[in-house]
Order: sequence, then C-alpha cells, then structure tokens
Amino acid sequence: MEHISNAIQTIPLNHYIILSSIIFSIGVIGVLTRRNAIVIFMSVELMLNSVNLLLTVFSIYRNDAAGQVFVFFVMALAAAEVAVGLAIIVMIYRNTNTIDINVLNRLKW
Repeated sequence: MEHISNAIQTIPLNHYIILSSIIFSIGVIGVLTRRNAIVIFMSVELMLNSVNLLLTVFSIYRNDAAGQVFVFFVMALAAAEVAVGLAIIVMIYRNTNTIDINVLNRLKW
C-alpha cells in the first residue's frame, strides 16, 4: 500500500485537480445538453467519479483514511442511484417506447 501512496504523491496535486475538473465539466455538459436519459445518468456518474478521485487523492496526500472511507459511501449511493434510475428508465420506455426526456411531458396527463 505504501508503494501506491508514493506513486500517487509523485504526481503534483494540481494535475489531479485539473483532471477531476475536466471530468466533472464533461459530466455537467452531458447533463445539460443531452436528452437521452441513459446518457444523463452516465454524466451524473462521471461527476460522482470525479469527486471520488479528488477525495481519494486528498486522503492520500493528507495521510488520512477518512476521504477513502467517504468514497465507499459515495459509491454505494451511486450504485443505488443507478438501480433506481434504470428501473425508472425501463418503466418510462414501457409506457412511451422512447427514453427521450422531452417526451416525459406527456406523462403529466
């Protein structure tokens, strides 16, 4: 475990922050521009994974395991979100024969 910690600490912290910011930005753009429900869920997962990356890196740089423990809770939340989200998408597809979120306005009636 010490070898992994040393390998991560050889890369400057700024590089991790920039990488995580890029991944998070891709996720935000995906949520805001796409109309496909599956792509939106994948974009939310990208945002959660970018936060997990930063939590892990900050935890290693500070020699504190609290950030890594918190990553497990975020991953459990993401898994629950995927399960519920995919169930909702399947039910929407069964009712409308599409997964385009613009069609969801028809479900109000």
